[in-house]
Amino acid sequence: MIDVLIADDEGPALDALEFLLRQDPRIALIRRANTGAEALGILTSEKVDAALLDIHMPGLSGFDLARATNLFASPPLIVFVTADEETAVDAFDLDATDFLLKPVRQKRLERAVSRIEAALAPGRPSPQDDQVITVIRGATIRRIRRSDVRYVQAQGDYARLHTEDDSYIVRITITELGEQWAGSGFLRIHRSFLVALDSISSVRVGSNPVVTVGGVDLPVSRRLLPAVRDAFEARGGRA
Repeated sequence: MIDVLIADDEGPALDALEFLLRQDPRIALIRRANTGAEALGILTSEKVDAALLDIHMPGLSGFDLARATNLFASPPLIVFVTADEETAVDAFDLDATDFLLKPVRQKRLERAVSRIEAALAPGRPSPQDDQVITVIRGATIRRIRRSDVRYVQAQGDYARLHTEDDSYIVRITITELGEQWAGSGFLRIHRSFLVALDSISSVRVGSNPVVTVGGVDLPVSRRLLPAVRDAFEARGGRA
């Protein structure tokens, strides 16, 4: 069970976040704070496993709180919650466990809780071990985590990273990316596709085999089908 602190100077946003968290059976205690100062007072007097912090609060911001907790003997994991996606770069520089955009959705929050759970479990890799990729779209720079990528699509000398919410072009070939991510749960299923195994919901064999990832059917090479099927079934799936 996970004890959390949530902090936001906007009451409705705080209420909404608390409501969503209470739907998750992994969450135990939820402490609330309406200001950064109030949050810091709670964090210095009580131990919580994670703090979900709004970034833009008057006085002490979420970033200020994260820096302050770095001085604790046993700091909580930090998840930033904000409507400002441009602050993602600074959030990852502070080793945030996750970064949630408002309005927060239930499924996305569940993934953040899963990251917290994984970081708290003995012997499990922490989110800090998760590779961060810098992507550029127009004048905006973002950083996304490898674990956010569901599948990769080849586009010549580039690769398109598909996440739950969007897709991003990076200047690397799918072959190079496949070699780099082979030990991180990614598998080449086709000359044009690299897939996160944990994102596969089904494998269909036949004359035109496909895997389903986030509701999208992706083609599987006949040559690679045995490896894809074995990997899927090793994770408890059934082709």
